[in-house]
Amino acid sequence: QLQLVESGGDLVQPGGSLRLSCAASGFTLTHYAMGWFRQAPGKEREGVSSISAFDGSTNYAHSVKGRFTISRDNAKNTVHLQMNSLMTEDNAVYYCAAAYGSSWYYQPPRIAEEYVYDYWGQGTQVTVSS
Repeated sequence: QLQLVESGGDLVQPGGSLRLSCAASGFTLTHYAMGWFRQAPGKEREGVSSISAFDGSTNYAHSVKGRFTISRDNAKNTVHLQMNSLMTEDNAVYYCAAAYGSSWYYQPPRIAEEYVYDYWGQGTQVTVSS
């Protein structure tokens, strides 16, 4: 069974940090570009960050650039999202997704390109509150 499982969501104070992880099972992430998305209550899902399959090229939404860092560990079949300087605006359920194809070997999907992703996780809750 092909599956992505997110973890690391938690309650954190403004200004704090969290590290989200996305682990794949049933397939290897080596040839997949990966993305992180989030959905806040009452809002549409939005792209946060993406990373290419082979060379680690990245994209970030303007709202998180300089605060969030996406990385991948192909040996552990895992992708991470390091989130620093968290703000209440970052409150959301965070999802990871995997996109297969040679288009993404050296170029990450654009932030808004949700449709290119083949597999999605179930999400992990991030709550930023004092």
